Amino acid sequence: MSEQNLKTILRYYGISPWEIEVIYGYLNSRFFISQEEIEPNDEDFVSFLEWDIPLAFNDDFFNWFEFKRWEKIKAVFKEMKRRRGSGNAIKIKINFLGNKKISFILDIDERRWYDNAIEKIDFVLELLPYHMDPEKLPTDIDELIYKFDPQSIRWRLNLATSKERKYTFRGDSWIPIK
Repeated sequence: MSEQNLKTILRYYGISPWEIEVIYGYLNSRFFISQEEIEPNDEDFVSFLEWDIPLAFNDDFFNWFEFKRWEKIKAVFKEMKRRRGSGNAIKIKINFLGNKKISFILDIDERRWYDNAIEKIDFVLELLPYHMDPEKLPTDIDELIYKFDPQSIRWRLNLATSKERKYTFRGDSWIPIK
């Protein structure tokens, strides 16, 4: 993978200049970075960060991005939560913009589960072939959204979207949302 012309986008509010500068430093050697400070759009969270990664969520990304750099990004996300304390203080959404968009939403109030969720994002790689099985997915899905489930202590499929519909995953099947 070449980092030429790979544009990553950071949209945020309530994030300190120091935090953005640290994240920028880790991403700068791999991406052209676009930053956009937005107006707060979720009254439940003091801080919000959305990160669009212009690559697929797969082993190739992690090999190219480098494990050490990924670990540093995760450490910054954990520090952001630590600095804000308990409660719904920060929400992070990471979007991998591959053939199908794979999104992870971190919005957990308890710090230890939040940290655990960050540590386990890359573990979803092992389940992705099963989750992406065309016989199990509804047709024409553009995006899969994962949320961390503190009860089971793992990432779970939450939503799948196509141009026409949204689906939620319950039990072992996809159910259309009306």
